[in-house]
Amino acid sequence: MFVDKAKIYVKAGDGGDGIVAFRREKYVPNGGPAGGDGGRGGDIIFRVDEGLRTLMDFRYQRHFKAQRGEKGRNKNQYGANAENMIIRIPPGTLVIDDDTQEVLADMTRNGQEIVVARGGRGGRGNVRMATQNNTAPELAEHGEEGKERYIVLELKVMADVGLVGFPSVGKSTLLSVVSAATPKIGAYHFTTITPNLGVVGIEEGRSFVMADLPGLIEGAHEGIGLGHEFLRHVERTRVIIHVVDMSGSEGRDPFDDWVKINEEVKLYNAELENRPQIVAANKMDMPDSEENLRVFKEKVAEINPDIEIMAISSLTRQGVKELMYRAADVLDSIKDVPAIEEASEQVERKVYRVEEAKEEGFTIRRENEMFVVESVQIERMMKRMQLTTHDAILKLARTLRHMGVDEELRKRGAKDGTIVRIADFEFEFVEGSSYY
Repeated sequence: MFVDKAKIYVKAGDGGDGIVAFRREKYVPNGGPAGGDGGRGGDIIFRVDEGLRTLMDFRYQRHFKAQRGEKGRNKNQYGANAENMIIRIPPGTLVIDDDTQEVLADMTRNGQEIVVARGGRGGRGNVRMATQNNTAPELAEHGEEGKERYIVLELKVMADVGLVGFPSVGKSTLLSVVSAATPKIGAYHFTTITPNLGVVGIEEGRSFVMADLPGLIEGAHEGIGLGHEFLRHVERTRVIIHVVDMSGSEGRDPFDDWVKINEEVKLYNAELENRPQIVAANKMDMPDSEENLRVFKEKVAEINPDIEIMAISSLTRQGVKELMYRAADVLDSIKDVPAIEEASEQVERKVYRVEEAKEEGFTIRRENEMFVVESVQIERMMKRMQLTTHDAILKLARTLRHMGVDEELRKRGAKDGTIVRIADFEFEFVEGSSYY
Protein backbone atom coordinates (compact mmCIF):
# COMPACT_ATOMS: atom_id res chain seq x y z
CA MET A 1 0.00 0.00 0.00
CA PHE A 2 1.28 3.45 -0.95
CA VAL A 3 0.87 6.13 1.73
CA ASP A 4 2.00 9.66 0.91
CA LYS A 5 0.63 11.71 3.82
CA ALA A 6 0.63 11.11 7.56
CA LYS A 7 0.05 13.04 10.77
CA ILE A 8 2.00 11.97 13.83
CA TYR A 9 2.61 13.10 17.41
CA VAL A 10 6.17 13.44 18.70
CA LYS A 11 7.31 13.98 22.29
CA ALA A 12 10.94 14.47 23.20
CA GLY A 13 12.22 13.00 26.45
CA ASP A 14 11.99 14.92 29.71
CA GLY A 15 15.17 15.79 31.53
CA GLY A 16 16.12 13.75 34.59
CA ASP A 17 15.65 15.27 38.05
CA GLY A 18 18.53 16.62 40.05
CA ILE A 19 18.75 15.34 43.63
CA VAL A 20 19.55 16.59 47.09
CA ALA A 21 22.34 14.57 48.71
CA PHE A 22 25.24 15.14 51.10
CA ARG A 23 28.59 13.50 51.66
CA ARG A 24 28.47 11.24 54.69
CA GLU A 25 31.90 9.66 54.66
CA LYS A 26 33.96 8.75 57.67
CA TYR A 27 36.67 11.27 58.53
CA VAL A 28 35.07 13.90 56.20
CA PRO A 29 33.38 16.36 58.55
CA ASN A 30 30.91 18.78 57.01
CA GLY A 31 31.12 16.92 53.70
CA GLY A 32 28.82 19.34 51.94
CA PRO A 33 26.37 18.87 49.07
CA ALA A 34 26.82 15.89 46.73
CA GLY A 35 23.62 15.71 44.63
CA GLY A 36 24.28 15.35 40.92
CA ASP A 37 22.41 16.76 37.92
CA GLY A 38 19.86 14.80 35.91
CA GLY A 39 20.56 13.68 32.35
CA ARG A 40 19.16 15.30 29.22
CA GLY A 41 16.08 13.82 27.56
CA GLY A 42 16.30 12.28 24.10
CA ASP A 43 15.63 14.34 20.95
CA ILE A 44 13.22 13.32 18.18
CA ILE A 45 15.15 13.27 14.90
CA PHE A 46 13.93 12.57 11.36
CA ARG A 47 16.50 10.93 9.09
CA VAL A 48 16.14 10.30 5.35
CA ASP A 49 16.50 6.66 4.32
CA GLU A 50 16.64 6.11 0.57
CA GLY A 51 15.49 2.52 1.09
CA LEU A 52 11.99 3.76 1.95
CA ARG A 53 9.46 4.68 -0.71
CA THR A 54 6.24 5.40 1.24
CA LEU A 55 5.01 6.61 4.63
CA MET A 56 3.40 3.23 5.26
CA ASP A 57 5.09 2.80 8.64
CA PHE A 58 3.20 5.80 10.00
CA ARG A 59 -0.14 4.24 9.16
CA TYR A 60 0.13 1.97 12.19
CA GLN A 61 2.40 3.92 14.53
CA ARG A 62 1.49 7.57 15.02
CA HIS A 63 2.91 8.35 18.47
CA PHE A 64 6.64 8.64 19.13
CA LYS A 65 8.09 9.37 22.56
CA ALA A 66 11.78 9.54 23.39
CA GLN A 67 13.20 8.31 26.70
CA ARG A 68 13.73 10.70 29.61
CA GLY A 69 17.14 11.34 31.13
CA GLU A 70 18.20 9.50 34.26
CA LYS A 71 18.03 11.12 37.68
CA GLY A 72 21.15 12.50 39.26
CA ARG A 73 22.94 10.42 41.89
CA ASN A 74 24.77 11.00 45.10
CA LYS A 75 28.52 11.52 45.23
CA ASN A 76 28.05 14.25 42.60
CA GLN A 77 27.28 11.76 39.82
CA TYR A 78 25.33 13.00 36.83
CA GLY A 79 22.43 11.01 35.42
CA ALA A 80 22.95 9.54 31.95
CA ASN A 81 21.59 11.35 28.91
CA ALA A 82 18.83 9.49 27.08
CA GLU A 83 19.41 8.23 23.55
CA ASN A 84 17.87 10.20 20.72
CA MET A 85 14.96 8.64 18.85
CA ILE A 86 15.67 8.34 15.11
CA ILE A 87 12.61 8.17 12.84
CA ARG A 88 13.33 7.09 9.27
CA ILE A 89 11.47 8.78 6.43
CA PRO A 90 11.70 8.41 2.63
CA PRO A 91 13.45 11.02 0.47
CA GLY A 92 11.13 13.70 -0.82
CA THR A 93 9.26 14.19 2.47
CA LEU A 94 8.07 17.60 3.62
CA VAL A 95 8.02 18.05 7.41
CA ILE A 96 5.24 20.47 8.42
CA ASP A 97 4.20 21.77 11.85
CA ASP A 98 0.50 20.94 12.11
CA ASP A 99 -0.37 23.88 14.36
CA THR A 100 1.25 26.66 12.32
CA GLN A 101 1.46 24.93 8.91
CA GLU A 102 5.07 26.07 8.69
CA VAL A 103 7.42 23.93 6.64
CA LEU A 104 10.20 22.84 8.99
CA ALA A 105 12.25 20.99 6.40
CA ASP A 106 12.25 19.53 2.90
CA MET A 107 14.04 16.20 3.26
CA THR A 108 15.56 15.16 -0.07
CA ARG A 109 19.08 13.81 0.54
CA ASN A 110 19.92 10.39 1.91
CA GLY A 111 21.11 10.71 5.50
CA GLN A 112 19.71 14.24 5.91
CA GLU A 113 18.53 14.89 9.47
CA ILE A 114 16.39 17.41 11.33
CA VAL A 115 15.62 17.68 15.03
CA VAL A 116 11.86 18.31 15.33
CA ALA A 117 11.62 18.13 19.14
CA ARG A 118 14.40 18.87 21.62
CA GLY A 119 14.81 16.83 24.77
CA GLY A 120 14.48 18.62 28.10
CA ARG A 121 17.54 19.66 30.08
CA GLY A 122 18.36 17.78 33.23
CA GLY A 123 17.55 19.35 36.58
CA ARG A 124 20.40 20.69 38.69
CA GLY A 125 21.41 18.90 41.86
CA ASN A 126 22.20 20.68 45.10
CA VAL A 127 25.92 20.75 44.27
CA ARG A 128 25.11 23.35 41.61
CA MET A 129 22.95 25.36 44.02
CA ALA A 130 25.64 26.04 46.59
CA THR A 131 26.57 29.69 47.20
CA GLN A 132 28.73 31.58 49.66
CA ASN A 133 25.69 32.36 51.76
CA ASN A 134 24.25 28.84 51.57
CA THR A 135 27.00 26.26 51.32
CA ALA A 136 24.72 23.27 51.99
CA PRO A 137 21.44 23.94 50.15
CA GLU A 138 18.57 21.50 50.32
CA LEU A 139 17.53 22.55 46.85
CA ALA A 140 17.32 20.72 43.50
CA GLU A 141 15.41 21.00 40.23
CA HIS A 142 13.08 18.78 38.25
CA GLY A 143 14.11 17.98 34.72
CA GLU A 144 12.79 20.23 31.96
CA GLU A 145 9.90 18.86 29.93
CA GLY A 146 10.70 17.69 26.41
CA LYS A 147 9.08 19.49 23.49
CA GLU A 148 5.98 17.98 21.94
CA ARG A 149 4.12 18.75 18.73
CA TYR A 150 2.02 17.31 15.94
CA ILE A 151 3.85 16.86 12.65
CA VAL A 152 2.41 16.36 9.17
CA LEU A 153 4.59 14.36 6.79
CA GLU A 154 3.87 14.85 3.10
CA LEU A 155 5.69 12.71 0.57
CA LYS A 156 6.30 13.89 -2.96
CA VAL A 157 7.69 11.05 -5.07
CA MET A 158 11.20 11.80 -6.26
CA ALA A 159 11.55 10.71 -9.89
CA ASP A 160 13.53 12.09 -12.81
CA VAL A 161 10.69 11.66 -15.30
CA GLY A 162 6.96 11.75 -14.61
CA LEU A 163 4.24 10.36 -16.88
CA VAL A 164 1.13 12.53 -16.90
CA GLY A 165 -2.12 12.42 -18.86
CA PHE A 166 -5.79 11.50 -18.74
CA PRO A 167 -6.79 8.10 -17.33
CA SER A 168 -6.38 5.11 -19.67
CA VAL A 169 -3.99 6.77 -22.12
CA GLY A 170 -1.33 4.06 -21.61
CA LYS A 171 0.98 5.46 -18.92
CA SER A 172 1.15 2.24 -16.90
CA THR A 173 1.69 0.15 -20.02
CA LEU A 174 4.57 2.40 -21.06
CA LEU A 175 6.23 2.09 -17.65
CA SER A 176 5.87 -1.71 -17.68
CA VAL A 177 7.49 -1.87 -21.14
CA VAL A 178 10.58 0.23 -20.34
CA SER A 179 11.26 -0.97 -16.78
CA ALA A 180 10.86 -3.93 -14.46
CA ALA A 181 7.94 -2.22 -12.70
CA THR A 182 4.64 -4.12 -12.68
CA PRO A 183 1.90 -1.50 -12.31
CA LYS A 184 -1.73 -2.55 -12.37
CA ILE A 185 -3.11 -2.30 -15.92
CA GLY A 186 -6.81 -2.44 -16.75
CA ALA A 187 -9.30 -1.25 -19.34
CA TYR A 188 -10.99 1.21 -17.01
CA HIS A 189 -10.32 4.66 -15.59
CA PHE A 190 -8.13 5.22 -12.55
CA THR A 191 -6.51 1.80 -12.69
CA THR A 192 -3.51 3.56 -11.20
CA ILE A 193 -4.42 5.17 -7.88
CA THR A 194 -0.90 5.50 -6.45
CA PRO A 195 2.43 6.42 -8.10
CA ASN A 196 4.50 3.56 -9.49
CA LEU A 197 8.25 3.88 -9.84
CA GLY A 198 10.53 2.10 -12.28
CA VAL A 199 14.20 2.39 -13.23
CA VAL A 200 14.74 2.82 -16.97
CA GLY A 201 18.13 1.53 -18.15
CA ILE A 202 19.22 3.21 -21.40
CA GLU A 203 22.73 1.83 -21.61
CA GLU A 204 25.54 0.91 -19.25
CA GLY A 205 25.97 3.64 -16.66
CA ARG A 206 23.00 5.62 -17.94
CA SER A 207 19.59 5.29 -16.35
CA PHE A 208 16.84 7.30 -14.70
CA VAL A 209 13.82 6.84 -12.44
CA MET A 210 10.41 7.18 -14.08
CA ALA A 211 7.09 7.53 -12.25
CA ASP A 212 3.69 6.49 -13.55
CA LEU A 213 1.42 8.97 -11.83
CA PRO A 214 -2.34 8.64 -11.32
CA GLY A 215 -4.50 9.99 -14.15
CA LEU A 216 -5.78 13.54 -14.17
CA ILE A 217 -9.18 14.90 -15.07
CA GLU A 218 -10.50 18.42 -15.47
CA GLY A 219 -10.73 20.21 -12.12
CA ALA A 220 -7.93 18.16 -10.53
CA HIS A 221 -6.26 21.31 -9.11
CA GLU A 222 -9.38 21.73 -6.97
CA GLY A 223 -9.20 18.14 -5.73
CA ILE A 224 -11.60 16.58 -8.26
CA GLY A 225 -10.77 12.94 -9.05
CA LEU A 226 -7.45 12.10 -7.43
CA GLY A 227 -6.65 15.83 -7.48
CA HIS A 228 -3.82 16.76 -5.19
CA GLU A 229 -3.10 13.10 -4.52
CA PHE A 230 -1.57 13.16 -8.00
CA LEU A 231 -0.41 16.72 -8.52
CA ARG A 232 1.90 16.93 -5.51
CA HIS A 233 4.11 14.27 -7.09
CA VAL A 234 4.52 16.17 -10.38
CA GLU A 235 6.44 18.88 -8.51
CA ARG A 236 9.41 16.58 -7.94
CA THR A 237 9.88 15.39 -11.54
CA ARG A 238 12.52 17.13 -13.62
CA VAL A 239 11.05 16.15 -17.00
CA ILE A 240 7.39 15.57 -17.84
CA ILE A 241 6.32 13.06 -20.49
CA HIS A 242 2.76 13.99 -21.39
CA VAL A 243 1.08 10.85 -22.73
CA VAL A 244 -1.80 11.57 -25.14
CA ASP A 245 -4.17 8.98 -26.66
CA MET A 246 -3.96 9.68 -30.40
CA SER A 247 -6.60 7.10 -31.28
CA GLY A 248 -9.43 9.13 -29.72
CA SER A 249 -10.87 5.75 -28.73
CA GLU A 250 -13.13 7.23 -26.05
CA GLY A 251 -14.47 10.00 -28.25
CA ARG A 252 -12.10 12.60 -26.79
CA ASP A 253 -10.05 15.02 -28.85
CA PRO A 254 -6.27 14.54 -28.26
CA PHE A 255 -5.57 18.26 -28.52
CA ASP A 256 -8.29 19.15 -26.00
CA ASP A 257 -6.88 16.50 -23.64
CA TRP A 258 -3.40 18.02 -23.91
CA VAL A 259 -4.65 21.55 -23.28
CA LYS A 260 -6.80 20.55 -20.28
CA ILE A 261 -4.03 18.59 -18.54
CA ASN A 262 -1.52 21.41 -19.04
CA GLU A 263 -4.02 23.87 -17.62
CA GLU A 264 -4.60 21.71 -14.52
CA VAL A 265 -0.87 21.42 -13.89
CA LYS A 266 -0.43 25.16 -14.35
CA LEU A 267 -3.29 26.04 -12.01
CA TYR A 268 -1.83 23.78 -9.32
CA ASN A 269 1.67 25.26 -9.59
CA ALA A 270 2.51 27.93 -12.17
CA GLU A 271 6.19 26.96 -12.02
CA LEU A 272 5.40 23.59 -13.59
CA GLU A 273 4.53 25.32 -16.87
CA ASN A 274 8.27 25.86 -17.43
CA ARG A 275 9.21 22.23 -16.71
CA PRO A 276 10.70 20.46 -19.79
CA GLN A 277 7.94 18.46 -21.48
CA ILE A 278 7.87 15.80 -24.17
CA VAL A 279 4.53 14.83 -25.70
CA ALA A 280 4.24 11.06 -26.24
CA ALA A 281 1.58 10.52 -28.93
CA ASN A 282 0.53 7.02 -27.84
CA LYS A 283 -1.56 4.25 -29.43
CA MET A 284 -0.25 4.92 -32.94
CA ASP A 285 -1.10 1.31 -33.83
CA MET A 286 -4.81 2.18 -33.76
CA PRO A 287 -6.91 3.32 -36.77
CA ASP A 288 -7.18 7.09 -37.37
CA SER A 289 -4.13 7.76 -35.15
CA GLU A 290 -2.00 9.05 -38.05
CA GLU A 291 -4.61 11.61 -39.11
CA ASN A 292 -5.24 12.65 -35.52
CA LEU A 293 -1.49 13.12 -34.99
CA ARG A 294 -1.22 15.36 -38.06
CA VAL A 295 -4.05 17.59 -36.82
CA PHE A 296 -2.62 17.54 -33.29
CA LYS A 297 0.81 18.75 -34.44
CA GLU A 298 -0.74 21.59 -36.42
CA LYS A 299 -2.77 22.85 -33.44
CA VAL A 300 0.14 22.51 -30.98
CA ALA A 301 2.46 24.39 -33.35
CA GLU A 302 0.08 27.34 -33.28
CA ILE A 303 0.40 27.55 -29.49
CA ASN A 304 4.03 26.54 -28.97
CA PRO A 305 6.16 25.36 -31.90
CA ASP A 306 8.95 24.31 -29.49
CA ILE A 307 6.91 21.47 -27.96
CA GLU A 308 8.50 18.15 -28.89
CA ILE A 309 6.08 15.45 -30.06
CA MET A 310 7.13 11.80 -30.47
CA ALA A 311 4.86 9.10 -31.91
CA ILE A 312 4.87 5.82 -29.96
CA SER A 313 2.87 2.69 -29.30
CA SER A 314 3.33 1.12 -25.88
CA LEU A 315 1.67 -2.06 -27.15
CA THR A 316 3.91 -2.63 -30.19
CA ARG A 317 6.85 -0.69 -28.68
CA GLN A 318 7.03 1.53 -31.72
CA GLY A 319 9.13 4.62 -30.93
CA VAL A 320 9.46 3.72 -27.24
CA LYS A 321 13.23 3.32 -27.34
CA GLU A 322 13.66 6.66 -29.09
CA LEU A 323 11.42 8.32 -26.49
CA MET A 324 13.50 6.99 -23.60
CA TYR A 325 16.76 8.11 -25.21
CA ARG A 326 15.31 11.56 -25.77
CA ALA A 327 14.16 11.78 -22.15
CA ALA A 328 17.66 10.81 -21.00
CA ASP A 329 19.19 13.50 -23.24
CA VAL A 330 16.89 16.16 -21.80
CA LEU A 331 17.77 15.03 -18.27
CA ASP A 332 21.47 15.25 -19.04
CA SER A 333 21.04 18.78 -20.36
CA ILE A 334 19.38 19.99 -17.13
CA LYS A 335 21.12 17.86 -14.51
CA ASP A 336 23.25 20.80 -13.37
CA VAL A 337 20.24 23.11 -13.08
CA PRO A 338 18.38 23.09 -9.71
CA ALA A 339 14.88 21.63 -9.84
CA ILE A 340 12.28 24.33 -10.41
CA GLU A 341 10.64 23.70 -7.08
CA GLU A 342 13.95 23.99 -5.24
CA ALA A 343 14.82 27.25 -7.01
CA SER A 344 11.42 28.79 -6.29
CA GLU A 345 11.43 27.68 -2.66
CA GLN A 346 14.70 29.51 -2.07
CA VAL A 347 12.83 32.71 -2.90
CA GLU A 348 9.31 32.03 -1.69
CA ARG A 349 9.51 29.52 1.14
CA LYS A 350 10.86 30.39 4.54
CA VAL A 351 12.48 27.63 6.54
CA TYR A 352 11.48 28.00 10.17
CA ARG A 353 13.67 26.95 13.07
CA VAL A 354 12.52 25.86 16.49
CA GLU A 355 13.44 28.65 18.90
CA GLU A 356 12.91 29.12 22.58
CA ALA A 357 10.13 31.59 23.36
CA LYS A 358 11.19 34.37 25.72
CA GLU A 359 8.25 35.08 28.03
CA GLU A 360 8.88 37.62 30.77
CA GLY A 361 6.74 39.67 33.11
CA PHE A 362 3.53 38.79 34.93
CA THR A 363 -0.11 39.75 35.31
CA ILE A 364 -2.30 39.74 38.43
CA ARG A 365 -6.06 39.35 38.48
CA ARG A 366 -8.52 39.01 41.34
CA GLU A 367 -10.95 36.14 41.86
CA ASN A 368 -13.24 37.03 44.77
CA GLU A 369 -10.89 37.32 47.75
CA MET A 370 -7.97 35.57 46.05
CA PHE A 371 -5.25 36.99 43.79
CA VAL A 372 -4.07 34.97 40.79
CA VAL A 373 -0.56 35.61 39.45
CA GLU A 374 -0.04 34.54 35.83
CA SER A 375 3.44 34.38 34.32
CA VAL A 376 5.00 31.93 31.90
CA GLN A 377 8.43 32.64 33.38
CA ILE A 378 7.34 32.02 36.99
CA GLU A 379 5.29 28.93 36.15
CA ARG A 380 8.20 27.45 34.21
CA MET A 381 10.51 28.07 37.17
CA MET A 382 8.04 26.47 39.59
CA LYS A 383 7.79 23.37 37.40
CA ARG A 384 11.55 23.01 37.60
CA MET A 385 11.88 23.59 41.34
CA GLN A 386 11.29 20.81 43.81
CA LEU A 387 9.10 22.79 46.22
CA THR A 388 9.42 20.34 49.08
CA THR A 389 12.05 22.08 51.21
CA HIS A 390 12.38 25.34 53.10
CA ASP A 391 15.27 26.42 50.85
CA ALA A 392 13.13 26.01 47.74
CA ILE A 393 10.32 28.14 49.20
CA LEU A 394 12.82 30.87 50.15
CA LYS A 395 14.28 30.88 46.64
CA LEU A 396 10.82 31.22 45.09
CA ALA A 397 9.95 34.08 47.46
CA ARG A 398 13.16 35.95 46.61
CA THR A 399 12.45 35.55 42.90
CA LEU A 400 8.92 36.90 43.25
CA ARG A 401 10.13 39.84 45.30
CA HIS A 402 12.86 40.73 42.77
CA MET A 403 10.33 40.57 39.92
CA GLY A 404 8.08 43.03 41.74
CA VAL A 405 5.23 40.63 42.46
CA ASP A 406 5.15 41.51 46.19
CA GLU A 407 4.93 45.24 45.55
CA GLU A 408 2.20 44.83 42.94
CA LEU A 409 0.14 42.62 45.25
CA ARG A 410 0.32 45.30 47.97
CA LYS A 411 -0.87 47.91 45.48
CA ARG A 412 -3.81 45.65 44.60
CA GLY A 413 -4.78 45.41 48.27
CA ALA A 414 -3.18 42.15 49.41
CA LYS A 415 -2.90 41.89 53.23
CA ASP A 416 -1.79 39.33 55.79
CA GLY A 417 -3.59 36.07 55.17
CA THR A 418 -4.66 36.89 51.57
CA ILE A 419 -4.52 33.77 49.39
CA VAL A 420 -2.29 34.03 46.31
CA ARG A 421 -2.43 31.37 43.59
CA ILE A 422 0.32 30.71 41.06
CA ALA A 423 -0.34 27.83 38.65
CA ASP A 424 -1.49 24.90 40.85
CA PHE A 425 0.02 26.29 44.05
CA GLU A 426 -1.72 28.45 46.66
CA PHE A 427 0.16 30.58 49.20
CA GLU A 428 -0.73 32.86 52.07
CA PHE A 429 0.55 36.40 51.69
CA VAL A 430 2.43 37.67 54.78
CA GLU A 431 3.03 41.43 54.98
CA GLY A 432 6.62 42.38 55.71
CA SER A 433 7.91 38.84 55.21
CA SER A 434 10.41 37.73 52.61
CA TYR A 435 8.32 34.73 51.68
CA TYR A 436 4.69 33.54 51.57
